[in-house]
Amino acid sequence: MSHIPHIENESRRRFLHGAAGLSLAIYLPGTLAATGPGLPPDATAVAQNFEPNAFVRIGADNVVTVISKHIEMGQGTYTGIATIIAEELDAAWSQVRVEGAPADAKRYANTLWGPFQGTGGSSAMANSWMQMRQAGAAARAMLTAAAAQQWQVPVAEISVSEGVISHTASGRSGKFGEFVQLAADQSVPADIKLKDPKDFKLVGKHAPRKDSADKINGKAVYTQDIHLPGMLTAVVAHPPRFGAKVKSFNASKAKAIKGVVEVVQIPNGVAVLAKDTWSAKKGRDALRIQWDESSAFKLGSEQIFARYHELAKQPGAVARKTGDADAAFAQAAKVMRASYDFPFLAHAAMEPLNCVVRLGKDECELWNGEQMQTGDQMAIAALLGIKVEQVKINMLYAGGSFGRRGSKDSDYTLEAVTIAQAIKGRAPVKMVWFREDDMKAGYYRPAFHHVIEAALDAQGRATAWRHRLVGQSILTGSPFAGMVQNGIDPVSVEGASNLPYAIPAIQVDLHTPSDIQVPVHWWRSVGSTHTAYSTETFIDELAVAAGQDPVAYRLDLLKNHPRHTGVLKLAADKAGWGTPLAPGEKGDRRARGVAVHESFGSFVAEVAELTINPDGSLRVDRVVCGVDCGIAINPDIIRAQVEGSIGYALSAALYGAITFKDGVVEQSNFHDYPPIRINEMPKVEVHIVASGEKPTGIGEPAVPPLAPALANAIAAATGKRLRDLPFKTEGLKA
Repeated sequence: MSHIPHIENESRRRFLHGAAGLSLAIYLPGTLAATGPGLPPDATAVAQNFEPNAFVRIGADNVVTVISKHIEMGQGTYTGIATIIAEELDAAWSQVRVEGAPADAKRYANTLWGPFQGTGGSSAMANSWMQMRQAGAAARAMLTAAAAQQWQVPVAEISVSEGVISHTASGRSGKFGEFVQLAADQSVPADIKLKDPKDFKLVGKHAPRKDSADKINGKAVYTQDIHLPGMLTAVVAHPPRFGAKVKSFNASKAKAIKGVVEVVQIPNGVAVLAKDTWSAKKGRDALRIQWDESSAFKLGSEQIFARYHELAKQPGAVARKTGDADAAFAQAAKVMRASYDFPFLAHAAMEPLNCVVRLGKDECELWNGEQMQTGDQMAIAALLGIKVEQVKINMLYAGGSFGRRGSKDSDYTLEAVTIAQAIKGRAPVKMVWFREDDMKAGYYRPAFHHVIEAALDAQGRATAWRHRLVGQSILTGSPFAGMVQNGIDPVSVEGASNLPYAIPAIQVDLHTPSDIQVPVHWWRSVGSTHTAYSTETFIDELAVAAGQDPVAYRLDLLKNHPRHTGVLKLAADKAGWGTPLAPGEKGDRRARGVAVHESFGSFVAEVAELTINPDGSLRVDRVVCGVDCGIAINPDIIRAQVEGSIGYALSAALYGAITFKDGVVEQSNFHDYPPIRINEMPKVEVHIVASGEKPTGIGEPAVPPLAPALANAIAAATGKRLRDLPFKTEGLKA
């Protein structure tokens, strides 16, 4: 899942001030009804629909259609949003279906981001919670008012349960579909009454996912499933080094490939268009391109980190300054220091990037797993010289993203439109990236170098903490560049600048080198992917130095943070922290490690249990998680997301690294950028804190604690601290 920080500015405040009635605004019936992806609505069906707001449509056939403003890319958004609406509507779960909303920030904005539609930062449930509750409750009120009018009884005597409206005294009852025409004439209630949480029947309970059946039976529509009349498939040859440009190319051999229709140069490469994907690929393979690499990036990974290490020797821009760290270090009885290196990482989602584009006169229509609607609309409109509303986007399912499809500069959608533009819109274009394209010419989690120091007093207590980070800024140069203030990119230091531990003096500073040309992007849990590792492994070292239990040491420093404390105690208790582990085979070493971290408003603690074999190889046996993400809308989805996060984080901890040699990415696919295999997946236990707090996200927050918990377990078993990722386990032999 991706991350966009909360946009805290005047435009956001103005938007939210005026948005209270937006979710319940009446609009012309049928604007969202469709008979297929991007096809016009059926006029007969439209006339029979009740559409009280932008998020609910109820038909005479009794089907409740929930319109999701957020993409479904595996994280369970469709089910979560449907659960909220169905709860307040009192619909039967079986009558509810979900479809993706069109790109329209006026109706479908992410309320945490301002007038901007998109999905990321684990924000879907957080920003939808009250909006969807109101949408469902308003629809329910209008249906009950219609029933009361038809039956000539007081509306207060009407009840709703499982999609059936009843009047007990008269014995009358009817399904939603029987009242849609009369309900459409009702006024939207000015005062919407929401359920008391104690009366919830769906929220917090088991509800089968709404996307599972179609994904199993093949009905789910992904970008690759879109086939338009006359459509051509485009595959692009990108430069082997970032910053290179096409100098010249010879397309004669490519055009000789059967099925190849056209070859065109675009700003970032050469596109081969063919009647099918395989022909386009063969055509690309046959291209002869000379690249102008005069401005290309040509550093290797070792040179990049050497540059970072030099920068870390000097103070950076200050992200946090609490207390007098310099004075504390001058008086310290002992100073501890550690440095860490984190590599570039690829997103490696199951479905590589793709996009279908159809250009018309003064209009452009897209079909894709759309994650950043407003940003893409604006970028495409600017490219074509048309209005934003003339860019229509059909949001389809996406086979994962982890941030990649939420492109901050609309790179892949613009590439697709540029190809269609290059052939003057003569045919719709389906642009397809192979995994190698995204692995070698895509966007990456930034590489980072960290240095942390702690001043300890004579009793081993931490009196000061210094944390220096060096790495590329994600936000600089993007549409969100305004969030970079005084040299600080907030997503670079999240998890470090808000360190929760009660240490009297804390200083965090940052270097953001601008001479590294590697394109960087948010990656599942963004800054916390590296800050959680450095902070949680270093705090573990302080606990050991103080001669204290790592859990007890953290709890003492988290007295002012009850939600951190809650998940830490929960995970430790369920893991049996402090009790001996069952012995392994002869020569095996077994241990536990712990970490706790907050990201995106959610709190997760993890205890990792592992076995280190005599040859130094390790096996992660069990991960126990304590999770506090507010009200648990769908506990099963929360567990699934945590389990998936563990697998994703473990892949990065053990294997994940994008490396460069002379500016060229060395990895290309899963054979040299491997995810963990099923036999490497540990047993995962997820324990959810019962909470009355508003829901927060869960797509990302379980990623950050895994690697540090595992590293702390390795240290407990071997006494060796692993400072860099991915783990280098060669030195762990007994």
